[in-house]
Amino acid sequence: MTDTWVRENLLSATRLPPFSFKYGTATSGSFLRSWSRAISTTARTGSTTHVITWTHPQQRLQVRCVAVRYHNHPAVEWTVFLKNIAAQDSSICQDILGLDLALSRTARFEYTLHGIHGDYTAAESYRPYSIAMGPGFTKTFSPPSISGKSSDGPDGWPYFNLQMPGGGIILAVGWPGQWACTFSRTGATGLSVKAGQQLTRMYLKPGEEVRTPLIALLFWRGDDVLRSQNLWRRWYVEHVLPHRDGVPQQPVQQIQVSGYHASNLYAFLSNGIVPDICWRDTGWYPTDQGPYTGDLAWLNTGTWEIDRTRYPRGFRPFSDYARASGSSFLLWFEPERVGWPGSFLGTRPQWLLPGTDTTVGDILNLGHAEAFNWLVNHIDNMIKTEGIDWYREDMNGNGPLPAWRNRDSSTRQGVTENFYVQGHLALWDELVARNPGLRIDSCASGGRRNDLETMRRAVPLVRSDFQFAHMPGVVEGNQCHIWGLSHWLPFHGTGAYLYDPYSFRSFYGTCFGMGGLTPENLAAQKQAYAENKQIARFMLFGDYYPLTPYSLATDAWIGWQFNLAAEGQGCVQVFRRQDAANASVTLLLKGLNPATTYQVRNFDQPAPVAMTGQSLMTTGMVVQLPPRGSAIFHYQGQPAAASEPPPKRKPFPPPRRTAF
Repeated sequence: MTDTWVRENLLSATRLPPFSFKYGTATSGSFLRSWSRAISTTARTGSTTHVITWTHPQQRLQVRCVAVRYHNHPAVEWTVFLKNIAAQDSSICQDILGLDLALSRTARFEYTLHGIHGDYTAAESYRPYSIAMGPGFTKTFSPPSISGKSSDGPDGWPYFNLQMPGGGIILAVGWPGQWACTFSRTGATGLSVKAGQQLTRMYLKPGEEVRTPLIALLFWRGDDVLRSQNLWRRWYVEHVLPHRDGVPQQPVQQIQVSGYHASNLYAFLSNGIVPDICWRDTGWYPTDQGPYTGDLAWLNTGTWEIDRTRYPRGFRPFSDYARASGSSFLLWFEPERVGWPGSFLGTRPQWLLPGTDTTVGDILNLGHAEAFNWLVNHIDNMIKTEGIDWYREDMNGNGPLPAWRNRDSSTRQGVTENFYVQGHLALWDELVARNPGLRIDSCASGGRRNDLETMRRAVPLVRSDFQFAHMPGVVEGNQCHIWGLSHWLPFHGTGAYLYDPYSFRSFYGTCFGMGGLTPENLAAQKQAYAENKQIARFMLFGDYYPLTPYSLATDAWIGWQFNLAAEGQGCVQVFRRQDAANASVTLLLKGLNPATTYQVRNFDQPAPVAMTGQSLMTTGMVVQLPPRGSAIFHYQGQPAAASEPPPKRKPFPPPRRTAF
């Protein structure tokens, strides 16, 4: 199915490609087939790349589509580039769509669109939806009108599952900016799907090149929508999740540190908790000048130098100690937002896009060559001198969109955003190229910039800022975040700051962390870190099956399963909320081998129970819990091979002094 679609829609010289734009007053469908066309093909392990190029007869504009067909997955993706190859300004290019599809269905079934909300720091973040798109239906999805953050808001999730008779298409828009995707019914059986940068109307100067969002399609057959989501998860782990030296990003656990005092790390180490990441967040730069004071002083960004009055030796002594202890060092940056006009970046107005009431400061123009080069070199130097293993990038305020658009004239609409997005992606690529072991964490006030292009380069260590103990509904909200987001992003994490099992188990993920150790929460933290480590690998690499309906109601049960079929094992989590009347629930597991006997172990009970896959999937597993009760189960179908006991680990060295 995918091969046929690629041949007919991308490789055919006679059919129009699945993208469109206007050049002058004409649409690309009226002229593109008359332009000269060339194609080159490169085969790689796991994929084939096709580059199709169309050139204007008078050598004015060049259109280049870079398409990748994946061999072991029913998936294809492409990006389109428009370049002015003339010596003078181009005609106006507008309505540039990376995706322009016209679909038709049989008369028996309607189209149904499945997806989830984006993040907006709420329990409802990642809430699922299913929309029947009957005759006359039309809807446009995009981040909020003041945003520019790619997975922001109720309509801002840039991933969709379009179900049609006999199967469907999963669609992703990769654009860390302001995209839009419109689904419109046409006639009795037709559907138009269009996606691209939300606003484009621009001429191009000689040599300038703009691009469309990355578009990815994954085709599936049948009527099992959940199966299609697991096809997506498998493709994502193999071809989207960042790899280093051929190894995909593994689950991680983190602790928050000062980056200066070593005693907090040593406290965890001496209690048997070895974090993968020592995380130093905001406020390590000078913050005592600027418009923000008190708890908001960290917003005075723009001077990306370490505050040497507080950290005279910088972070290198601590980061060296962390690596020697088996951990790594993460440092928070927010280079795009300049919150203090008197800062280093604020004194270079030619590099800045003036802010508005919603941007919380000016915006560093990543499409400006000098600003880009300074930022790359500065952060690269800090990575090397301070021993930074993880580059954490945040983006606060409502978003940069107003600053982008205020820069553009009526004949250059969208060009600032386009160059900015290209610069932002190039920044990350260059930092990794100069520091091959570097890992990147994507954050934009939580999980608000997690489109496909971003997820190719980074992982979201925090899926949402809806994670703190004072937030009403935060526990059940995070249960629902796991339920909804796991359909789309195998890697996502958060922090837990409540210390009863029902609560902290609700925050487990492929990245997990908790607050500082105290004698009162030590036992809870040891339990939580140990449990999360046992199930995080299943959450990342396994197939995902929700076992109960989605619900935020306090009288519901909620639960899910992650299954590593190739290993014959997986895990189940289940929660009885405080007002749920039924004392038990029956969970029908999925994806098991009916003939296999599984050893099922409840984390809260010592002895495993033997059950066949047939019984677990048809009769089910009965779970009894008190109100606000939780349970975690691990099941293993085949006994693990015997192995040598691990060598004894040397004691962790205590810090030489309280502060380096």
